Amino acid sequence: MSLSIREQLIRLADEDYRKFSSSITPGTDNILGVRLPDLRKMAREIAKGDYHSYFNEASSDTYEEKMLQGMVIGYIKADIDEILGLAKKFIPMIDNWAICDSFCSGLKITRSHKEKVWDFLQPYLYSEKEFEIRFAVVMILNYYIDEVYAPMAFAHFDRIKHDGYYVKMAVAWAVSVYFAKMPDITLEYIKNNRLDDFTHNKGIQKIIESRRVDQATKEMLKNLRRTRR
Repeated sequence: MSLSIREQLIRLADEDYRKFSSSITPGTDNILGVRLPDLRKMAREIAKGDYHSYFNEASSDTYEEKMLQGMVIGYIKADIDEILGLAKKFIPMIDNWAICDSFCSGLKITRSHKEKVWDFLQPYLYSEKEFEIRFAVVMILNYYIDEVYAPMAFAHFDRIKHDGYYVKMAVAWAVSVYFAKMPDITLEYIKNNRLDDFTHNKGIQKIIESRRVDQATKEMLKNLRRTRR
């Protein structure tokens, strides 16, 4: 008799890893402690099989079960409309940064359908929910770091006023990624943005922490930090 998804996850659980995962995802309950390589292996197998039945029966009771669903969506070989349909059902389940960021990194099909996925992201960029906004911003920093999308991305960053910590940190992270790949255009944005002071300063901090940025540039950026009001 084959084991259920939950039973497989319980067999793979590691107490030390559960404690580690809990420490980096504060406020997240029901973590079993399954390592990511094990989850990815399961997700690949599910994606190759009858994934429709899997999603019809899938539970979201534990952190790993949610993470697994996001991974399966990324591994499925299907057309973009089906993938986005599954994504739309999954996104409301995202309740921490780890599931969000893992899901985004797995949606590599975006690279072949950038315009369509960009349109798909728009409602989430205007959402009032912390992790829906983070999902859209992390998608941008994963797949839209180029001259075509940069002005639109920066405009969204300026408009987003959500107070959620994980929104602010996602925007700061995105600014740092843009700077790493497009320093000139991003520097102009840093000088003239309408971000709140916390996000502005965090973006600069992330750039300064990079080993790829020379010391002179770091010193210049330090002078662009704002005094917290």
